[in-house]
Amino acid sequence: MQREYVEDWSGKRVAVIGLGISNVALIRFLIGAGAIVSGRDRKTESELGERFQDLQSLGIELVLGPSYLEDITSFDAVVVSPGVPKDLPELKEAANRGLVTSEIAMVFRYSQGPIYGITGSSGKTTTTSLVGEILKESGLQAIVGGNIGVPLINQIGQVRSGDRVVLELSSFQLEGLRQSPHGAVITNITQNHLDVHHTMENYISAKQNIYRHQTADDFLVLNYDDPITRAMAKEASGRVFFFSLTTEVNPGAYVDGDDLVYAEGTERRVFAQRSKLSLPGKHNVANYLAATLLSYGAGASLEAACRVGQNFSGVPHRLEFVGEIKGVRYYNDSIATTPDRTMAALESFDAPLILIAGGSDKQLSYEELGKTVAGRVKRLILLGTTAPKIRQAVLAQGGVTINEVENLEEAVVLAYDLGESGDIVLLSPASASFDQYENFMARGAHFRNLVARLSKE
Repeated sequence: MQREYVEDWSGKRVAVIGLGISNVALIRFLIGAGAIVSGRDRKTESELGERFQDLQSLGIELVLGPSYLEDITSFDAVVVSPGVPKDLPELKEAANRGLVTSEIAMVFRYSQGPIYGITGSSGKTTTTSLVGEILKESGLQAIVGGNIGVPLINQIGQVRSGDRVVLELSSFQLEGLRQSPHGAVITNITQNHLDVHHTMENYISAKQNIYRHQTADDFLVLNYDDPITRAMAKEASGRVFFFSLTTEVNPGAYVDGDDLVYAEGTERRVFAQRSKLSLPGKHNVANYLAATLLSYGAGASLEAACRVGQNFSGVPHRLEFVGEIKGVRYYNDSIATTPDRTMAALESFDAPLILIAGGSDKQLSYEELGKTVAGRVKRLILLGTTAPKIRQAVLAQGGVTINEVENLEEAVVLAYDLGESGDIVLLSPASASFDQYENFMARGAHFRNLVARLSKE
């Protein structure tokens, strides 16, 4: 344990709010630095399940259930998990007293290498993964984390000054953050997480923290095709690069026919061909352009970006091909927890589509999704809390046969019965998973397993 960590935390009383995976790692870090930790969570012992045993083994105080925020202002620091609402009265009071911090804030504080951050309503994980691969292909040491993979806090002492730290950053992680990455990307902004942020203004403001604290030495990559992100350029302190599928931008990267072009000043370089990218869908072309710009700014080569684009086949649960049965292809897009992500998925295919959608409600509008479904979907299978809202939005456009089922297993079996050779069965829920699953990964894994089971019958 480095001396700086011990000096900061030894003997300090720290309340850790929210006992998810990232904060369990953080608790181990704090204990190692000599802090006295109190773990807090609204969940009960039985609801935490196996994680409760792990926490108990650490020998910390545990306060669970409705009183989990009691007396938190008496601590020296309050570390809040990204998923915990920040507008709870006890947390607002702790924030007003300057007590609140987070695992990501500590990564920023202690990282010896420059940090590059990626946020947006969709495309974050794919873009982040691409950045990591392009940097590695260029011979650079890249450490990828944040909202993707394992928590970085327990590896932060291994980061050297020449390493690049690449962070996927959600709106929850950015909310209240007082530092910004050296290089940042905002892939796009659409409605998301309004059940927690309540308004689009609050949601956008949280995203803006990725560049709000940058300096003139930093840089920002923005989606020119998104009017919300395009307008952010005038607020940036550092240099701004754009990416676009429709417009020639400079400095930045854009599509010109089949060519992907990097432009800066008088320089214009074709660095890849769209037709040779492994990832399907035009939204993934945008993700690739964004990743190329961030990587290039971090020291990678455009040649490395070209090679990665040709070989990178994607991230699990994001238009993931999971199998073909009797000429019907099955794709897992469980990451699609918003209507916009599902619309992007639907536009990635030309074959007849059987769409499985629905889940828990994030208080988003399905009006535009209804139009896309009516124009591109052969059969719609709905489940979950949002099924009535999606049904209403689609029926307002007319023309699509809709079935409602109780669960994903019924949906997959029905899709199997309805599918004809040449069709695509697409799980792209346009909704969160929390009505039936712990997270979208569990939902996607269940879908993958159900398809595998059918292929064996």
